Amino acid sequence: MNKTKILIAAGLGLVQLSINQSAKAQDTLKLKDVVISATKNDQKQSQTGKVVSIISRETLERSHGKSLPELISEQVGIIVAGSGSNPGVNKSVFFRGAGSAYAVVLIDGIVQNDPSGNGGAFDLRLFSIDQIDHIEILRGGQSTIYGSDAIAGVINIITKKGGPKGNTIYGVASAGSYETYKGTIGLNGSVDGFTYNVNYTHHKTDGISEAANPAGNSDEFDKDGFKTDGVNASFGIKLDQHFSVNPFIRYFEGNYKIDEGAFTDGIAANHSIVKNFSGGVNSKYEFGTGKINLNYSYQTSSNNTLGSYAGFPYESIGSGRISLLDLFYNQKLGNKLDLLVGIDNRVMKLSSGANKPETNIFAAYGSLFLHDLSVFNLEVGGRYNKHEQYGENYTYTITPSINVIKELKLFGTVSTAFKIPTLSMLFGQYGANLNLKPEQSQNYEAGFNLSLADDRFSLRGAAFKRDLTDAIIYDFAVGYINQESQKVKGFEIEPAIKIWKLNINGYYSFTDGNEYNSINNKVEDFLFRRPKHAFGITTGIQATDNLYLSANYRYFGERTDGNFANYLVETLPGYKLFNAYAEYSLAKKNVKIFFDAKNILNEKYNEIIGYNSLGFNFNAGVSFNIR
Repeated sequence: MNKTKILIAAGLGLVQLSINQSAKAQDTLKLKDVVISATKNDQKQSQTGKVVSIISRETLERSHGKSLPELISEQVGIIVAGSGSNPGVNKSVFFRGAGSAYAVVLIDGIVQNDPSGNGGAFDLRLFSIDQIDHIEILRGGQSTIYGSDAIAGVINIITKKGGPKGNTIYGVASAGSYETYKGTIGLNGSVDGFTYNVNYTHHKTDGISEAANPAGNSDEFDKDGFKTDGVNASFGIKLDQHFSVNPFIRYFEGNYKIDEGAFTDGIAANHSIVKNFSGGVNSKYEFGTGKINLNYSYQTSSNNTLGSYAGFPYESIGSGRISLLDLFYNQKLGNKLDLLVGIDNRVMKLSSGANKPETNIFAAYGSLFLHDLSVFNLEVGGRYNKHEQYGENYTYTITPSINVIKELKLFGTVSTAFKIPTLSMLFGQYGANLNLKPEQSQNYEAGFNLSLADDRFSLRGAAFKRDLTDAIIYDFAVGYINQESQKVKGFEIEPAIKIWKLNINGYYSFTDGNEYNSINNKVEDFLFRRPKHAFGITTGIQATDNLYLSANYRYFGERTDGNFANYLVETLPGYKLFNAYAEYSLAKKNVKIFFDAKNILNEKYNEIIGYNSLGFNFNAGVSFNIR
């Protein structure tokens, strides 16, 4: 029996005890007393009517064999196109059927953007799992609190912070398929009101060819690997019992080999060098029943590409920067009413090109949160935005919830959200249009959360509807324009069971809608790369004090995609993925060895037409903490 067959047999054996990580992330539904910092009102899950999931620290510690896009793609209602493709391929996040730039990524509550990109979305490849403490995911329109782009949801990445008194050295070292190696080393601790965390991650892989080899072609395509380095440093300074300042600095650099395009290998020298720098501060002053928060960040990003078209090389340079200031005030008005007011200013600039354009958006926002009023909770909020080019717009949110009985909560939301035109759309070299208006959406959501037998069984269901107007599209005849509308609807079901040391989590999602596509140049009744039906089941068991086992099965239904080789819309068949994970603790749990196997059934599928996906692959390694 060869190595592959042995590993497959071992993985299949694990499923008798367990099923992975995707819904591990859904230790999620039951954590009623977990405080959700992304709401800015520090709401508990039991109080809020928002649909919230938490990817816990424990889950992150069992995900060292994964990338951040892979982990995010395991969440219900989220499709990360390219998460199963060559590791260096750019990843597009489709949140509840929305397009790839309609969800906001936060790091420690601060909005992340890429002003140099056409869609402005933050690149999830820029952050390593090993640098993250936990992740909060808010579904639905969140523009009232977080402004532009928060049309379908928010992903808040909380980084690792200072540790206990003294110093702790921690790290991860792993190796796996396709000559993949990753190492993280970090140091954290605290002393006399000062905390710190500094870590460095290096990641390298030979990968596979990004481009799929077209039928009938006998030429061998070269592998498209990458090498990345990332540094994350954060500090906490408690000036007195009321006032704390937390500066941070992050740097990432990645060198990715790339292909020319779908079904096309291109020149061997093709590559993309991505750089990102971010620095700033979180600060907080607390007094009595109120507190003032100040968040500031300065971020630069660049993507220098040496590519090819029809076999001829070209160079593309894109860079931009954004500075963000977010000042907000929380005040408790008694035991059951919380007030939030804030201002937000963002300055975005393209650093490449001749004219180096710049724009600004200023906002003022506020909300009132009425909670624990018998069985009733209610949050209402609004936001005013002033953009340098298009002028003014407004958003609002109304989120009630009712605890019908202790075990059953009903919730709903009516909200509006928006996305501003990017700098490339307003000022770029191709089809720029200074008369663009913001894209706007009307969002509706309703659902329930049921918890029985002291949280041993839980079930959450949520239905949503989103109507997007003034969507910005690229018309080859005139350039960027506001196009008519897009409508999306769907629902999500998430059951979870705890039995003894066994956790079983599952999900099913249905998403349907229409969208403009550049193949037909019109709105059609399908969503590219987003299946109508998807489901998954995960089981994890603490088999012994030191041994943890889990496995995960996910299915993605048929989806459409555009074949730009012949400009036809094609239907991609559904596919299934089966993954397994094992972890064993040593040295009083200060050392853990792990084995993460993915696509154990060696499923052959395409996430994107013309591009390869990974077959069976694995990652094994060790993590440690030394105090």
